[in-house]
Amino acid sequence: MQLDIDKLVDYFGGVNALAEALKQHDPLNAPSTAAIYKWRTRGSVPINQLQKLSELAQAQGKYLDLNQFTKQNEWNMLMNTTNRVIIFDTTLRDGEQSPGAAMTKEEKVRIARQLEKMGVDVIEAGFAAASEGDWAAVNEIAQTIKNSTVCSLCRAVERDIRRAGEALAPAAKRRIHTFIATSPIHMEHKLKMQPAQVIENAVKAVKIAKEYTDDVEFSCEDALRSEIDFLAEICGKVIEAGATTINIPDTVGYSIPHKTEAFFRELIAKTPNSDKVIWSAHCHNDLGLAVANSLAALQGGARQVECTVNGLGERAGNAAIEEIVMALKVRHDVFGLETGIDTTQIVAASKLVSTVTGYPVQPNKAVVGANAFSHESGIHQDGVLKHRETYEIMSAESVGWATNRLTLGKLSGRNAFKTKLADLGIELDSEEALNAAFARFKELADKKREIFDEDLHALVSDEMSHLSDDRYKFVSQHIVTETGESPRAEIVFNVDGTEHRAQATGSGPVDAIFKAIESVAQSGATLQIYSVNAVTEGTESQGETSVRLAKDGRVVNGQGADTDVLVATSKAYLSALSKLSNQVERIKAQGNTI
Repeated sequence: MQLDIDKLVDYFGGVNALAEALKQHDPLNAPSTAAIYKWRTRGSVPINQLQKLSELAQAQGKYLDLNQFTKQNEWNMLMNTTNRVIIFDTTLRDGEQSPGAAMTKEEKVRIARQLEKMGVDVIEAGFAAASEGDWAAVNEIAQTIKNSTVCSLCRAVERDIRRAGEALAPAAKRRIHTFIATSPIHMEHKLKMQPAQVIENAVKAVKIAKEYTDDVEFSCEDALRSEIDFLAEICGKVIEAGATTINIPDTVGYSIPHKTEAFFRELIAKTPNSDKVIWSAHCHNDLGLAVANSLAALQGGARQVECTVNGLGERAGNAAIEEIVMALKVRHDVFGLETGIDTTQIVAASKLVSTVTGYPVQPNKAVVGANAFSHESGIHQDGVLKHRETYEIMSAESVGWATNRLTLGKLSGRNAFKTKLADLGIELDSEEALNAAFARFKELADKKREIFDEDLHALVSDEMSHLSDDRYKFVSQHIVTETGESPRAEIVFNVDGTEHRAQATGSGPVDAIFKAIESVAQSGATLQIYSVNAVTEGTESQGETSVRLAKDGRVVNGQGADTDVLVATSKAYLSALSKLSNQVERIKAQGNTI
């Protein structure tokens, strides 16, 4: 894909007129007439000059749409044959890099099933070489998922790649995703490699990955701060080695949309055999532009977007899958692109990920926030009642809000309970686990007349924690609080199978609970976050609590759920302590993230 340089230059009145206009606009950095003639000879314009042209057009009162200047036969053929966008979800890998968002194998499998149900094309199940637990989770997902491609990330290191290949072996469709840094700052300070060494390692990595699968993705870490000519060279070499997808990440969330689009266009134009691969974008949200940059990359020629549910990810997070998918659907008139996503499953996926990770969704979050389809203004309410599209560009039903209705009641039997769990992607490993979960369900049904899908997800997550090998397990508690008196908490819990009783007073009941537990645990951890959220509507709702603890650079989240929020609070704190005491070391994929 190339720009029609003659047409672009003519748009500004020809070579001489353009050179003069650029000189007046920016005298110190204007290209010469000879340089503009070289653009025509090369068939491309440097990315910094594209920016200057955009600024010049704006100064002249014009709008520069580069789509108008692509060679029409080539661009139309590309659009006609590749209008399908591959949705690559990395919630289970990059999303898990959020502080304290580590998931159990069972939780990862549950999320993977929901992603498959939603129609995600590629599920990045984890970083198999990071630890034995990560390997086991990737392997279990590879065995479970049948329709989506299962992927594992790995550094451009032979051991990592072979571990990924082994973990993915059972998958019906599998992909190995290998990467190396390509920006000058990363090559010099992190890798301590020369550019030629980086290319050699990248090519070797792709060739090893091809021993395990034909579907190999290569990522250039920190691509959007890399030199574009070097990127074109390394991408050309890995394509020659057999890579089938090339991912261009904005690792530190530094880019802005019009530069992202121009960058993709120039890189694709300069890379040998660029038409033989799928180009992919992976954008971080440090400036709040991850979704906008991802959409711009699609306009620049990418046909895969890497994203996460709820925009989960380290630092400010990743591009949110729900926002990208709905933007493409609602503004089909602009993008003309399709995905294979069943959008009615979006809310279910959002709530599941929020429950499992302990990261609540902000109420005003686009598409999946509780207020996304709420209208407070009387004028808005009147308009929506008369005709929905006056103030709503998509319906709540289209993303799954209205489908989350009552599921089970206190008279529901064990088989109906098991069938409903299967519908939600929950498969318990043993009869003991099923019986325990069913007992909890019956207990909940006695307290809460209406049981919703969210209740079952919260219940199962809580019960799986109770049945796990966690060091700390809740037994019972007695809380006394009276106006004018210091609240007192008496708690019974197990530590490594031994029962302990503890009591303490505090400034409030939650403070008393934490102090009572710490009188035994003596963890030395710092409480960073404590939050309570209602799982569903109504005063009978389960309370879902999240506790984030930090110690010696480690950060963990613990979750608890119960109709008594103080019981849920104790469970969450004990869950966090169990995770903090787990000393399993994980290999870090990279200094930050792809």
